[in-house]
Amino acid sequence: MTGAERLQKILAASGIGSRRDCENLISEGRVMLNGEVAKLGDKADPETAEIYVDGERLVTDTRLVYLAMNKPLGVMSTMSDEKGRISLAEYVGRFAQRVYHVGRLDAETEGLLLLTNDGDLAHKLTHPSFEVSKTYLAEVSGTIPQGFKKRITTGIELEDGFAKADTFKVVTTAGGRTLVELSLHEGRKHIVRRLLGEMGHEVHRLVRVSIGPIHLGDTKPGRIRKLGQPEIAALFKAVEQ
Repeated sequence: MTGAERLQKILAASGIGSRRDCENLISEGRVMLNGEVAKLGDKADPETAEIYVDGERLVTDTRLVYLAMNKPLGVMSTMSDEKGRISLAEYVGRFAQRVYHVGRLDAETEGLLLLTNDGDLAHKLTHPSFEVSKTYLAEVSGTIPQGFKKRITTGIELEDGFAKADTFKVVTTAGGRTLVELSLHEGRKHIVRRLLGEMGHEVHRLVRVSIGPIHLGDTKPGRIRKLGQPEIAALFKAVEQ
């Protein structure tokens, strides 16, 4: 096998623990290698092996990059823009590997954007059949009437088909505007704005705060951080079927 290394060495290099700790994990039957329980002495190619530790996927291919960005207001979710507007390329240029955005946020929407060069995972995260939920904070006009939550989570008909929120709650109300939190697992263009607008509440500000298990947290606008192994494992678990 080209590029094969001892499994405990691969695990240790991925930050699971010391080589002795990793040997113990293998001995205890807690490591799966390419669909089978791993044994001491097993070797693998870290660029192609599928490794699970305690049921969680461990990415050992160093060519793969998984990033979380807080996209600022006004930035285009593209790697280049023919009109010369600010695009993601101005933020990801420092990474040696070429990465792609997982889905999009329109220029007027802020918040969490995932970037990766793992095409298979990116496809699963964006395909509605995998039902990966995305959560938003939206500042809308007016106050939310009684019965609104039931209506928006039951769903309404838009011009391009049926749409609904998976969850909905009011966060605060002040000064004629209301801050709401809602989650959806689909990604049609402007779906959050259109859904709330159709129900009589114009969106003044929209921020995506999570995609599946990944949260925006305190990442500042324009900043990018690498996802840790537990977060990457959680993303793989989110698209398991």
